[in-house]
Amino acid sequence: MALLLLYLLMPFDLVPDFIPVAGQLDDAILVAAVLAYAARSTGRELIEELWPGSERGLRVVLALAR
Repeated sequence: MALLLLYLLMPFDLVPDFIPVAGQLDDAILVAAVLAYAARSTGRELIEELWPGSERGLRVVLALAR
């Protein structure tokens, strides 16, 4: 998670943000992949216990983790 945060804060990306759609899509894919990895690694119960967001958001995160 820390490496993801560092990547998102860096001023350069693998695909520059000025390229329409692809610039933001690479960030979104990376965030989804890291969240899915974290969800699989920690277990469903811990995520449900600590989830601060909505029930719908939790369902989306857990679906991505499959």
